[in-house]
Amino acid sequence: MENVTLTVQGMSCGHCVKAIEGSVGELNGVNKVAVHLPEGKVDVEFDESKVSLEQIKETIDDQGYEIM
Repeated sequence: MENVTLTVQGMSCGHCVKAIEGSVGELNGVNKVAVHLPEGKVDVEFDESKVSLEQIKETIDDQGYEIM
């Protein structure tokens, strides 16, 4: 399992948390996703043999948020 912490801009409320945790959490290979709203961080635990970091970043981007 791979663990990464991404810095994400544009998250401001509970809807943002649900959008990111829901969409990233649905990806095959993602074991855990946690949004830390005050810090603007997203922790993701995933199996790199099933999903790439790039796919995770694209999913967050598709929700309208910018990864720094």
